[in-house]
This record gives sequence, structure tokens and C-alpha cells, in this order.
Amino acid sequence: MFSGGLKFLTENSKRSKKPKMETSDLEYTGTEDQHIPIDLFGSKKHAGVPRGILAFTDASGNIVFKVHRQPPDPNSSSSLKDTKLLLDSNDNPLFSIHRHHNGIWKCYKGSGDENKELVLQVKRTVKTITKVELEVFFAGERLKDNDTCDLKVIGSPFKRSCSVYKDGDLVAQSSLMYKLNQIYVSRGKFRLTIFPGIIDRGLIVALFVIFLNGRK
Repeated sequence: MFSGGLKFLTENSKRSKKPKMETSDLEYTGTEDQHIPIDLFGSKKHAGVPRGILAFTDASGNIVFKVHRQPPDPNSSSSLKDTKLLLDSNDNPLFSIHRHHNGIWKCYKGSGDENKELVLQVKRTVKTITKVELEVFFAGERLKDNDTCDLKVIGSPFKRSCSVYKDGDLVAQSSLMYKLNQIYVSRGKFRLTIFPGIIDRGLIVALFVIFLNGRK
């Protein structure tokens, strides 16, 4: 387990080049630093992706991230309730997202093996019909103390609407695809806006995937 999750994210975000990935088990190196907000568009009906698979595209319609659900092991005695993999456009596993009992999620680098490096832990603090709040702790001293969180996620999974905050500053925000004079808005497609900063885009998408399942 590494210490100082923010240091890990910052160092990786400053790299100008990524190492060539030859196998799907290589460690995730993060994304390059960006200076403008970006929009990602999430849906389970993107062209070129099997129906029912949640994927995120950029403004040009290019697949950037995909989310695959791993079937549970019926013989396992673990407290795991669900595992999802966040993949890049080439199907390389970036993060594995493990849902445990009592509103706890853990996110690891790479594939779904819990022996991989822990990146962050998420704890649900509010759960109502219309609202969910999550506290995010990067691996390191704060996670040990479990006192002061690094990020907060607040919103409504049903409306696909949430805001991600770091020390009161807005890091990312999601919403349905509203249009002028539109009476009915489909919940099948939504926008995720990620603002410039040191938080890796892949981690933000992983947090949004956790948020969507925040009431489970």
C-alpha cells in the first residue's frame, strides 16, 4: 500500500508520456495534466460497445472508459458484494471497484485482485430516497485515521446528478442531458464534467460509478 494518495496522483498527472502497455495487468500510470474542463458522456447504448455495458465517450464520440461487472464468486467467504472494473478504450484495467457491506467501497489499481495496490476507500455517510453522500479517503495516513476525508460526493443517483468536492472546491459534476423545452428527460444518458486539477480523470469516473450504486 502506498502512502500519500494525492502525491501519487500529482506525480502521475505530470508525466508527458505513458509507458507502452503490453499486458492488461500493468499498473495504471494516470492521465496527463489538463488545463480545461472536459465533458464525458455516459450511456449503456454507445455504438461499438455491447448493449448494457456502461461506457463514457468524449465530445467526439470516442470511447474513453468502459465499466465491466465481474460475477461474484459463490464459494468466496469475503464480505464483497459486487466488483466492477474500469477499463480504458483498449480494455486495459485501470481500477477495480469493490463494494463491501454497510456502504463501504474500496478501489484498487489494475484488475480485480484485492492484493493489488489500494488507491482509495469510500464510505457512505447519508442515504435517503433522494440523496446520497459519500466520503472519499485516499490510501495513506488519512485512511488510517478515518477522520478527515479527501473528497466528498453529494447528489442523487436516481437523477444521475452529483457534485465532487475537494476542500470545498468543485472537482467534477454530473447531470442528465437536459434540452430546452424538453418535458421528459431520459435517465439513460448523462454528462460528467471534470474540472482541471490534480485528481486523475479515471479516478473521478471510478467515483461516479460508485456514486451510481450509492444506495445499494
